[in-house]
Amino acid sequence: MRSPTTVLVADDSALMRREIKNIIESDPDLRVVACARNGQDAVARVREHNPDVVTLDIDMPVMDGITALQTIMMEAPRPVVMLSSLTPEGARTTFECLELGAVDFVGKPSGTISKDIDRQAAEIVAKVKTAAGARAGKYRRVPRPAARPGVPNTVHRAARRVVAMGVSTGGPKTLMEIVPYLTGDLDAAVVIVQHMPVTFTGPFAARINAASALDVKEACAGDILMSGHGYVARGDKHMIFTRPTPTHGAMVRYVSQPSDAPNMPSVDVMMHSAVDAFGDEVVGVLLTGMGADGADGMVRIRAAGGSTIAEDESTRVVFGMPAQAIARGGADFLLPCDEIAPIITALLGCFV
Repeated sequence: MRSPTTVLVADDSALMRREIKNIIESDPDLRVVACARNGQDAVARVREHNPDVVTLDIDMPVMDGITALQTIMMEAPRPVVMLSSLTPEGARTTFECLELGAVDFVGKPSGTISKDIDRQAAEIVAKVKTAAGARAGKYRRVPRPAARPGVPNTVHRAARRVVAMGVSTGGPKTLMEIVPYLTGDLDAAVVIVQHMPVTFTGPFAARINAASALDVKEACAGDILMSGHGYVARGDKHMIFTRPTPTHGAMVRYVSQPSDAPNMPSVDVMMHSAVDAFGDEVVGVLLTGMGADGADGMVRIRAAGGSTIAEDESTRVVFGMPAQAIARGGADFLLPCDEIAPIITALLGCFV
């Protein structure tokens, strides 16, 4: 019989520690071995108990969650799930944690002390269990260009081609190793579905934009996809594309159907729509994440004559979505994330 996954819970609120511990231990495959009241205490208890997974609050006294995360990743890397308030400031801090090596995050529905944290019970359990099988690397900041890299964006025409990217667990860090290395004169629009709450997708798009030569924004209904621009899907609906006439640029729309899709926004829904709008001039990119969202979309892109890239297991955080695309025959290329931007550029250069 397999031993339970061991978990350390760190939060400065005694109420939150108790509630999160109870939620985690509601699953027989998980066991909380210790709780910590601040970041310094968390680091000490990681050394003492060597847990498989750590849940780490961000706002704590003595040592905050970011500093504790850095210390854990430098001393003894392991999967960490952050707990964050669902605010713009909470989003910015959470993205920094994800870039520092945290595997995933769970939003606290009512701020730092969320008495209704039980609303997130299923998500907490699922993400802790997924984190247990995730890759945790030593602390390193993602290489970030000091200035907007490459060729400044001089492309202002409706896109004839599209790069359709899908990503989930581990996505923010992975995307920062790809999108900032695409040049601003890219002859395609880049559309991104990242599984993320709606309060986070706007700040996330702004974060990518600040490091990129592409003009990146959260996509709005009615946007015409432009070459040299990037569009991040909102976190609460499916992003699709329509063409009012064959010669009209592809326009962003948001829909709620299919309502039974495992994820909203859905990578599969976006990729299928990209094929409908752009035919064979689609490059599909499926990156780290649990589950199978995007695998069928990659198969459809490839069958339509487009090109597809799946992230290799060597750099993934969770090898779920890319593995499913490979298994279904939906991947032309299998590459580590640092080789994906150059192949995107090469593939677009090969289109006629």
